[in-house]
Amino acid sequence: MPEPVTFPPTFLWGAATSAYQIEGAVREDGRTPSIWDTFSHTPGKTAGGENGDIANDHYHLYRDDVALMAELGLTAYRFSVSWPRVQPTGRGPAVQRGLDFYRRLVDELLSHDIKPALTLYHWDLPQELEDAGGWPERDTALRFAEYAQIVGEALGDRVEQWITLNEPWCSAFLGYGSGVHAPGRTDPAASLRAAHHLNLAHGLGTSALRAAMPARNSIAVSLNSSVVRPNSQDPADLAAVQRIDDLANGIFHGPMLHGAYPETLLAATASVTDWSYVLDGDLALINQPLDALGLNYYTPTLVGAAEAAPDAPRADGHGVSEHSPWPSADDVMFHQTPGERTEMGWTIDPTGLHELIMRYTREAPGLPLYVTENGAAYDDKPEPDGSVHDPERIAYLQGHLSAVRRAITDGADVRGYYLWSLMDNFEWSYGYGKRFGAVYVDYATQARTPKSSALWYGKAARTGALPTVDTE
Repeated sequence: MPEPVTFPPTFLWGAATSAYQIEGAVREDGRTPSIWDTFSHTPGKTAGGENGDIANDHYHLYRDDVALMAELGLTAYRFSVSWPRVQPTGRGPAVQRGLDFYRRLVDELLSHDIKPALTLYHWDLPQELEDAGGWPERDTALRFAEYAQIVGEALGDRVEQWITLNEPWCSAFLGYGSGVHAPGRTDPAASLRAAHHLNLAHGLGTSALRAAMPARNSIAVSLNSSVVRPNSQDPADLAAVQRIDDLANGIFHGPMLHGAYPETLLAATASVTDWSYVLDGDLALINQPLDALGLNYYTPTLVGAAEAAPDAPRADGHGVSEHSPWPSADDVMFHQTPGERTEMGWTIDPTGLHELIMRYTREAPGLPLYVTENGAAYDDKPEPDGSVHDPERIAYLQGHLSAVRRAITDGADVRGYYLWSLMDNFEWSYGYGKRFGAVYVDYATQARTPKSSALWYGKAARTGALPTVDTE
């Protein structure tokens, strides 16, 4: 028998969600539309025209959901605050009814000994701020800092773990480059401006939180940093890796961790933008000391120099669009990585998670790391008795959590893991057809049913060791 895979006793066993994907109640208690409300109600933008109007009705069922987390044995829960629920126009004073929901949620979590981890921005920009230009405009970063202060003052006494932005790459390049995410714009120069202003929002938001909250609180950012691998060792393929690594990773961790954009990024994108919107002092504002770093990982990226058929579908895993989310990288070919895949078409490769953790162990020595998202979509269906068995997800979790443990053994300071997702939910432009949850949701009745993977993961959380795959 192999030795059991065990984790440090302080390791956090969490699950993650986001506001627009689960809350519903989009018109209650003063909430106004976000860009995702507008986008999902625009014909042709989401699968089946589906939207988050009701989603999982978590706004009304949160007590049941927290009780379920406690029953499973989770020790942490990562959620996001809906900006338009707290500050409907993105400006001015808070709506207390909106903040009260998060106060109640946090109190409920704490009463069950579940550590809350609060994400300020998970893509639901107030529509009024988009109407004023959105993330390509500098003012949006200033508005974010005000919003951060509001939430920090309201919840900083009870929430110790804070995350400024979730996956700013998606916000910038899927929202303003390829247009497959809200607000659906397709302007390469605007996507690069958006990336800078998201960086600025992170820096200004971090400063605002520090001014508003107790010093004990931890502030992080969650990056969907890509593990970019070459299709071969040919110099042209290695150059393609550099190009995509800069656009996926360096554009965010460069200024956030090191106070500078990569010179190779600036040179490669010079034909798209002159970067004149990076004002004196911006990089210092962005480069705020962090208390932790969140890493989101699903699958590696395989690239090479463009081949003779540049019009082939772009296999980057980020949705179908005639417009690329990779500005100035039309000479790069994305290849489908070999191996077993999830329902998203993403290759299952736990070695990529280990590689990512070790990279940031070197990139930011001494900075604690959390896996703030990791998970898989499968075509889960209830059995006749109502149970939901998902052995593929158990195998996925076992492989990726084992990779986390290997990284800890190799010297990485990984302090927690947040499964994506706690429950099935609105999967953005894919609608409700992709099920990432450990808990099955019947959207017609809102009934929640823990899948086999939830029971397996709960046992891991309670014991601090990975159950053998055939125990459930």
